Parts: sequence; C-alpha cells; structure tokens
Amino acid sequence: MTDHPEHADGSDETHDSDDKALERVIAVRAREYRQAAGLSVGEMAQRVGISKAMLSKIENAQTACSLTTLSRLARGLDVPVTALFRGMDDEREAVFVPAGHGARIVRRGTKVGHEYAQLGSLRGTHKRMDALLVTLTEQSEVFPLFQHAGTEIIYMLEGVMAYGHGKSSYTLRPGDALQFDGEAPHGPERLLELPIQFLTVTAFGDSPQH
Repeated sequence: MTDHPEHADGSDETHDSDDKALERVIAVRAREYRQAAGLSVGEMAQRVGISKAMLSKIENAQTACSLTTLSRLARGLDVPVTALFRGMDDEREAVFVPAGHGARIVRRGTKVGHEYAQLGSLRGTHKRMDALLVTLTEQSEVFPLFQHAGTEIIYMLEGVMAYGHGKSSYTLRPGDALQFDGEAPHGPERLLELPIQFLTVTAFGDSPQH
C-alpha cells in the first residue's frame, strides 16, 4: 500500500487537495445560488450575518467554511446544506457521439432500409436509457413490432409515418412527439413520406431490462 505524500510538517498533500476542491465547489455553489436570488455580495452577507469580506473570500475559494458558517449560508440561500456540495462527487461517465458516428445496430427490418444508429450508452448501474436515431428510407410491406420494458419517447425529425402502439395509431410529422409504455407492441405501420428519421429514447428506471 502506498503512503500519501506528506509536507515537511507532516500534513497530507491528498487531504490538502481534497480540501481545496471542496472550497472551490462551495465557492461556485454559493455564488451560483446568490446570483440566482438576485442578491449582491453585500446584501447576501447581511442576510447571512457575516462580513462582506468573508463572503467574498468564500465565493473565491480563499477560505474554509466552518460548519456554522455553512449552515448560516445555506439558510440564507434557502437551500439544504448538501446543495453547497453539489458537484463534489467522483467523475461521472459521459458518451459523446459526433454526427454520423453512431454505432449501427442490426434489427428486424434492417435489410429493407431500416437503419438504427446507437447514440451512445452508459455502462453498469448508470445505464438507465437507450437512445437511437432511426432512419427509414424504403417502403416495406411488413414492419417489425417491438416490446420491451420501460417508457419510450419518439421525436420526429423528418418525413411522415403512421406509428402503432397497442390498438392505437398515430400520424407523426416533424416536430411531433409520442411517449408510451414499451410493454405494448409498437412500431411503424405505414411510411407516408420518405425518407423518415426520428429519435427514440427509452428510459428503464433503476433496473434496465432488455
């Protein structure tokens, strides 16, 4: 096990770094909430009951707040104390997919001009949704029906189609959105104006199922 590096006085550099990171987060959050409330530094300091100079130091990460000061600051901002630490969590995963670079997924209908591009996917416990860009370029007589867990929303980008969900049918045009329970059979019924392109996002909640 590797020891943390220490200063000549025996203090822990890692702890110092963590403290500075915490001070920066509190500084950003305090300034953010104050500005959202439309208050000047002086007005906020008066409301909290600290000096203007102290508040300025807090907002510039130049001092460490005591628990008492944090509590008064949160009360003055009308937010929970934990709100002042928002953003202190570990790094979170993000997936960026440049235009035209979504991974191609083979599904029923792919051979008849139905293209599905995966717009990235988080891993592990954070995977709670799927996002696809669907492009339909050719007419077909038989359309695949889908059923899955979760709630799905479709947003039309181009073209016109009749989309079925359970026993209902909806005519979708650019700008239209359709949100539905994925457990019911659903899918395109008629392609009315080609090409057709739409974004579909499925949310699974805390326990994604496929």
